[in-house]
Amino acid sequence: MLRTPTGGAGNGTAAAGERAMSIGTVLLQLRDEFPEVTISKIRFLEAEGLIDPQRTPSGYRKFSPADVERLAQVLRMQRDHYLPLKVIREHLEALARGEQAALPSHGGPGEPVDPLREQDPGQATAARIGRPELLAATEATEEQLDEWEAYGLIVPASGGSYDAEAVNVARLVADLGRFGLEPRHLRAVKAAAEREAGLVEQVVAPLRRHRNPQTRAHAEATAKELAELSVRLHAALVQTALKVSFH
Repeated sequence: MLRTPTGGAGNGTAAAGERAMSIGTVLLQLRDEFPEVTISKIRFLEAEGLIDPQRTPSGYRKFSPADVERLAQVLRMQRDHYLPLKVIREHLEALARGEQAALPSHGGPGEPVDPLREQDPGQATAARIGRPELLAATEATEEQLDEWEAYGLIVPASGGSYDAEAVNVARLVADLGRFGLEPRHLRAVKAAAEREAGLVEQVVAPLRRHRNPQTRAHAEATAKELAELSVRLHAALVQTALKVSFH
């Protein structure tokens, strides 16, 4: 969780005594709660008018604790309530004007704002959202979602619903799309992920076939740990390759 004072909208300036932070420091503060956040995501939210950090004479961003808290608010509303950025911006502007604005829903009056979290916590893995909710969460068009599905990046369940993993993938694909990366460019990433998943499956398959329920449960925990290590290794190798290419 963030260790910053609770605050409202940032105004691009830091109050006296507040420590101004670089965008890299902000990223580190947010990573515990929002592991998928990136510097490009923070810059995008600034471009969309959701945050307004101060700028130094040389053009570097400097964030106050209030800026960081506002950024966290935006990320929470995206993650927990699947709200489009326009709706989030209007909500925060209403709060900044002193209005007692209720958190809006992209559905309708009386509808839950978070279809995934309205499920029984014990059934979280089975929670689903529909196509309209996925489009709202990613701010994608129907045509873009059709293309993601055509390339196998997003796979709907029977009936056309989407689980939490699909929502996460869709958001990442949408973020990459802002840099000009199209679904056809991401086929190699998908293929690499499938190979890594196959490697994990080879390791845990004997455990999953075991008669002992505790051993089978251990297989699931092992698979999650191996997947996390695989993702971290992949990220480290990409960073290493980028360093080589820039030297």
